Amino acid sequence: MQAALLYGQEDLRLETVADPVPNAGEVVLKVRSATTCGTDLKVWRRGSHAKMLTLPTLFGHEAAGEIVAIGEGVTNWQIGDRVVANNSAPCFDCFYCDRQAFSLCENLTWNNGTFAEYLKVPEAIVRHNLLRIPEGTPDELASLTEPLACVLHGASRSQVRKGDRVVVLGDGAIGLMFVAVLVHHYRAKVILVGGRDDRLEIGKQFGADSIFNYRKLTAKLPEIVRDLTEGRGADAVIEATGVPQTWETAIACARPGATVNLFGGCPRDTNISVATEPLHYSELTIKGVFHNTPGFVREALQLLASGTIQFEWLLSDRRPLKDLETAFRDMGQRKAIKVAIDCSG
Repeated sequence: MQAALLYGQEDLRLETVADPVPNAGEVVLKVRSATTCGTDLKVWRRGSHAKMLTLPTLFGHEAAGEIVAIGEGVTNWQIGDRVVANNSAPCFDCFYCDRQAFSLCENLTWNNGTFAEYLKVPEAIVRHNLLRIPEGTPDELASLTEPLACVLHGASRSQVRKGDRVVVLGDGAIGLMFVAVLVHHYRAKVILVGGRDDRLEIGKQFGADSIFNYRKLTAKLPEIVRDLTEGRGADAVIEATGVPQTWETAIACARPGATVNLFGGCPRDTNISVATEPLHYSELTIKGVFHNTPGFVREALQLLASGTIQFEWLLSDRRPLKDLETAFRDMGQRKAIKVAIDCSG
């Protein structure tokens, strides 16, 4: 089969590799659609990821496909089933799983390799995080399940209440998904900050109350947020860029008692500075939120299938597998939000 392998920093190669064969408990999918992700872009640029992969490796983690092979002992699935396989599954048996902190599982099973004609799904994911795609849901939309599950997890941990003013920093796919979820699920009033007017307009269509292009600001962002919130600051702030300086800006936008969700993963070995006085006397809650959980994976697919939010607005382009590196370059130049890759060969 044809598959994309990552060898290092911006070193992505399309190669012919052996078709995968399922072991006991596993299945193999024919990948119908694989979507690019901001995490993929960061990994391609940096040539590494702290948790998910070891180079050289099959690449990609968002996909929808059809089961074409089933390993011994798999009883709940059939050849031809249309499915989404999350890129991980917890063990349900460790210290963190016992505390329902599934994204922190000590034995989390990861799976990469969606930018390929076929994808082998490990036993743990088959058991816990392989989902049937509802009839009528397009493959490319279903492939957004994993990032939307991460956003639903992040939103749930941000302590947002109905009517809260929430600042979202970042107009990539994750930031825009946060806008949609916060508006439609939490009835929040969202202030979206990004760097491209076309993306900010999508945020407006998703229901953002205010949009700001940080390249055109006439005052510092925390001052603008305070002007919009009776001088207090935002009830919650979600950082979705993975830039350390923006993490600091996120904290500065928060009101006393607010929750700041530092959701965007920064490069390894980076640091931020946090003033101790507002952290203590303003009783800020500052947290990182990582990945997703099986419950949110199911909720994400149901939300996508419902059609209540137009998540297809995030799909800027559709390309064949041979154009994958071009897709990443377009994303890096901010010409595309997400690209649906046709891996059918």
